[in-house]
Amino acid sequence: MSAHTENLQFSREDVDFEIPRGLPEKLGEELRKLEQLFTVDTATLKKITDRFGEELDEGLRKHGSNVPMNITWVTSFPTGHEAGTYLTLDLGGTNLRVCLITLTGTPGGSEITQEKYQLPREIKTGTADELFDHIADRLGNFVTKHVKGDGAKQNDGMVPLGFTFSYPATQERIDHGVLQTWTKGWDVKGVEGNDVGKMLREAMEKRGLPVKLVTLINDTTGALIASAYNDPETIVGAIFGTGCNAAYMERQSLIPKLHGKSPSSNGTTATSGTGREEKGDALMAINCEYGAFDNSHSILPRTRYDELIDQQSPRPGEQTFEKMSAGLYLGEIFRQILVDLHARGVIFQDSKLDDKQKEMLNTAYAIDTEFLSNLENDASPSLSSSLHAFESTVAGLQPTPAELIFFQSLAKLIAIRGARLCACGVSAICRRIGTRTGHVAADGSVAIKHPRFKERWEDTVREILDMKMGTKAAVSGGGGLEGIKLTSAEDGSGVGAAVVTALTLGRAGR
Repeated sequence: MSAHTENLQFSREDVDFEIPRGLPEKLGEELRKLEQLFTVDTATLKKITDRFGEELDEGLRKHGSNVPMNITWVTSFPTGHEAGTYLTLDLGGTNLRVCLITLTGTPGGSEITQEKYQLPREIKTGTADELFDHIADRLGNFVTKHVKGDGAKQNDGMVPLGFTFSYPATQERIDHGVLQTWTKGWDVKGVEGNDVGKMLREAMEKRGLPVKLVTLINDTTGALIASAYNDPETIVGAIFGTGCNAAYMERQSLIPKLHGKSPSSNGTTATSGTGREEKGDALMAINCEYGAFDNSHSILPRTRYDELIDQQSPRPGEQTFEKMSAGLYLGEIFRQILVDLHARGVIFQDSKLDDKQKEMLNTAYAIDTEFLSNLENDASPSLSSSLHAFESTVAGLQPTPAELIFFQSLAKLIAIRGARLCACGVSAICRRIGTRTGHVAADGSVAIKHPRFKERWEDTVREILDMKMGTKAAVSGGGGLEGIKLTSAEDGSGVGAAVVTALTLGRAGR
């Protein structure tokens, strides 16, 4: 350890960001500049949330809006008494998950058998046939292994399937979805503008699978419905993972673009019985797809690193909000900063990088968000865990002790900004539906695995909505303490798809 770093200290008080004491002058100066770049103050958060509200409203009024506010044809909250056995498929950003789920007909009751398959990297940039053949093959293997006898089959001899498709899709009915645009770095040819439900059906029919696609939902809708199956205080389903998004129940009278269409004419079953409708107004789950918020670049405080990520992505100019706040991109923001600082002679000067280390450092997405989370929360002596992480990730690279503390602070800055930005979308939804209390059911790697995300997110929502802890809610008839809480919907995509399938088939335990 060099003499000028032996007394370095880092405060792990997470209320506010602090510059670690004792950093070398050059690193301290760079960190102060980065703090200015990545700090989003309260006034800016409120302006972002105001603009969010405008884009949500525009998406409900007309098709083709920046934030599409997709109609899902899920027209009720669950009662908790839905029953039956269902297959579910969950196509996420990195994995394909297949489940056999039995809903027991008792509130929150479910039994799950599942398999998770990592998607080959080439699938994400291949063709539609390759993707859906791959999905159907995995589904077929699962059915052969886990579906025994006729207990899961319906009268037509088919097992009902709920497909969680975690990408923006326009739906004309509950078992249909036309992909609007790929997100999360995907670029599969021949899918955009086409019905993914039809593509899946054709791939299953080719293999003679005894499976019938009943519902197609987004993962946010799944998180909303799965959590509501267990927790009646659920108001929003959200994804804070590879991507970012949210779903909530809107009154149908407040969806102008829905006028002239009815759920009954689109093959859905509008059963409720939960008493959660507003003054007799029917409900509709809305999949916001707000990762595309501010594609006009009018309000979000983008840095040059955000701009580089956008320029180098498969879809420049799209998913602006997602690229600043979602898990896929946080590690890449960190890497872009390292590349810049190294080019300017700020870091990695004591140990000259060899060609392999330079190649790794210049490889897009070589550093992921889990790396950042571990770095920020490293409490080991002299940050030895982080040193080992750098060595294994960047071909033996050994940052100095001062650089490690600098990097830990940088990881914290990026994570804080991400959590604060993520709070804006849900805050805008809460304003829209007029609530200051309730649970936001969150799925996704960032929400589940980052130990500081929940606290930062909740604090920021209170900040935006001017809440004070312990005060009585002023809306929804009063009663209860004010506050929007983040709850876990870790299995929202599986159980949620099964519950929506049961709702669609009108199946409830008696």
